[in-house]
Amino acid sequence: MGEFRKLYFLLPGLRGRYACGGLWAELKTAQIAQEICDTAIVTYRQREPDTLFLGDLLKHRSQGAETLGRGITVVSWGFDVPELVRKLQPYLTLYHAHSSAYGFWLPPQVPIVTVSRNTLGYWGQRAPSSLLYYLPNEISPEFHNRHLPQRTIDVLVQARKSSSYLLQHLIPALQSQCRVDVLQGFVEDLPSVFNQAKVYLYDSAEYWAIQGVTEGFGLQPLEAMACGCQVFSSLNHGLSDYLDPGFNSHKIGAYSLNYDLQRILAIVQHYTPPSLSETQLAEYRRPNILDRLSTILTEINHYFDYLQHTNDRPIAPLSPQRILSLRWQRNWQKLKKGIGNRDWELKIRN
Repeated sequence: MGEFRKLYFLLPGLRGRYACGGLWAELKTAQIAQEICDTAIVTYRQREPDTLFLGDLLKHRSQGAETLGRGITVVSWGFDVPELVRKLQPYLTLYHAHSSAYGFWLPPQVPIVTVSRNTLGYWGQRAPSSLLYYLPNEISPEFHNRHLPQRTIDVLVQARKSSSYLLQHLIPALQSQCRVDVLQGFVEDLPSVFNQAKVYLYDSAEYWAIQGVTEGFGLQPLEAMACGCQVFSSLNHGLSDYLDPGFNSHKIGAYSLNYDLQRILAIVQHYTPPSLSETQLAEYRRPNILDRLSTILTEINHYFDYLQHTNDRPIAPLSPQRILSLRWQRNWQKLKKGIGNRDWELKIRN
């Protein structure tokens, strides 16, 4: 543990309005990281009992240098990232990226660890001179197929993030022909509910289009599949990492309501588990994530060691200004080439 710097996971708060999937995923990552190095939670909007508060650390510079200055700050809350990176400029910082398309740019000295290959691709284009890594979210061991003698729920839906098509059209049509359970809010024992369901519906493309950012990972469809549910889902953003229609899942909202009904009811009547083995799920289980995180933190710590002892000039980032300059140069070269070709043709004619 001595070779790793301490990780300070920055979160806006730990309860109330901040309680959501993104918070639980980040807290789980912090918990896994504890097996590798020292970690701490730091909140910056809402004060929490027995928890460090960023405002206090930044206000008292000596206290900040004593804590944050010896570790690595981990930022993750999308809309807050640009301001946090600016405030934390004197400290070593990495970005744990869930959703993407927030529109901000990061300096190349900030490594980026993404939860999906979809987000990795986004930052691979947007930050080509930054260190980039892939670390998927964990599917906890309690999410597994218990092979119960009977599944009593035909179709299961989580209302949050569901499209208007799903809530206003598909679900009412299904309710007239089979048992449909719609989950509202937090569910205490989700693995048990998944193990009672034959089909799980998830359609978040509309939700994220309205939000203007992406589905970072999409835990629930994968958790449902691990529990033996046949999943009908949208394929937006991070969902495309692991959903493979026709092989382990099905595309929802395919052409028409009647076509969806036909396919879903056929599975309800003749249910079989999805084609998803523990070998395929291993990528999202703790042993693999722990192993990957150990490698990633080794590289990041080595990188920060290098940064603190070098005056290297960083590779120019692919900023909006640089893109504009490169486009201008390209168009100018095309124009010069066109003028040159035209002059050459005139000489030949003469």
